[in-house]
Amino acid sequence: MTALSQQARGRGAGVNMAGRFEAHARSLFDDGWQGLEELAAFKTTVFEEKSRTIITKNDSPDIGFDQSINPYRGCEHGCSYCYARPSHTYMGLSSGLDFESKLFAKPEAAKLLRAELMAKTYVPRTIALGANTDAYQPIERERRITRGILEVLSEFNHPVGIVTKSALVTRDIDILAPMAKKGLIKVAVSVTSLDAKLARAMEPRTPTPAKRLAAIEQLSAAGIPTVVMVAPIIPAVNDAGIEAILSAAKTAGAQEAGYVMLRLPHEVKDVFKDWLATAMPDRAAKVMSLVRSSGGGKDYDNRFGVRQTGTGPYAWTIGRRFELACRRLGLNRRKLKLDVTQFRRPPQPGEQLSLL
Repeated sequence: MTALSQQARGRGAGVNMAGRFEAHARSLFDDGWQGLEELAAFKTTVFEEKSRTIITKNDSPDIGFDQSINPYRGCEHGCSYCYARPSHTYMGLSSGLDFESKLFAKPEAAKLLRAELMAKTYVPRTIALGANTDAYQPIERERRITRGILEVLSEFNHPVGIVTKSALVTRDIDILAPMAKKGLIKVAVSVTSLDAKLARAMEPRTPTPAKRLAAIEQLSAAGIPTVVMVAPIIPAVNDAGIEAILSAAKTAGAQEAGYVMLRLPHEVKDVFKDWLATAMPDRAAKVMSLVRSSGGGKDYDNRFGVRQTGTGPYAWTIGRRFELACRRLGLNRRKLKLDVTQFRRPPQPGEQLSLL
């Protein structure tokens, strides 16, 4: 075991390379005094970020939302394939271990959101909560920033879509259920495998697949529309389980389903390849061969319209399998469109209330 792998135990990434904007690379060096053997394991450090705004705009034509809120930067879940990893390079940090151990929280998120929604120029459109990093990652249990955001959105009757790998979302059913009755909420839970051992290897600090399915069941029982996301689909790793995941999610109460092929932008490919070589050395070459076959011969095809689903025979086969399974199970028969017409700004102290 190398010094870095010992430091990284319990984490997803096995590397901590410098970001693409850094002038210098970095690596551990043994000077002969056995100093590397004394390095402690990476611990999660949370920094507080002073943001000016909280709603992020998006104009990508192949994403189903144009504004989002991310309560946190970085994510402790440690998924080796996470497409958000390169965002840490803008902070002068690594997309590797830094991404999952040096986190940034936005404690003023609810306050900032209220101010932005109160602006006369604001036009209500569905907000995606946790589109970049998981809004219900472990630190949310204590920080409760996501819950504060939901309280504000509920007060304004503002529609919101949530994507998460965490069962912690069920904590907020008391907010989500009343919003669901108004057509203001949809929750997507990502389930990448029903194999707990494989899930642990891919996503070391996420709840087990069983807990995520239980979360879908609890949300659905409370009347909250649920979606299962089979994302990402990794060739020769978890692709065999597509139908089983969809069937289990349907049984739990999911009404809709979606999938995304593995995406490896920028430094993500280096983190993923290192993880793959360590976790699955026997099939690493096959996995990357299939990845390239669905990426136009490259590790990643970033073109709009194909980056989510890939191209070529393998990607086509995955798409058809997914469609046929959904049709057989009755998923996606009706896709809920959230209601923006109920948005209202609550009266503020000193304002005269309307009689009508």
